Amino acid sequence: MKSSSVINHLENITMNAFGRSRVLSIAGNSCVVCGKAATNFKDEVSRKEFSVSGMCQTCQDSFFNDQSED
Repeated sequence: MKSSSVINHLENITMNAFGRSRVLSIAGNSCVVCGKAATNFKDEVSRKEFSVSGMCQTCQDSFFNDQSED
């Protein structure tokens, strides 16, 4: 379980970056980045990542593939 200060910090980041609540996105199974449904994941690691970041599979793929090209 994350501390309340960590949760608040993550909320501030996602609200400023995407205009969406990370907590509400995860609770509603929607992506914090694109706002679309976040219910289908390719594996358990991706599903767990959603519980951390709030990103759907498409946004995870885009984000992490872009990061690995650096």
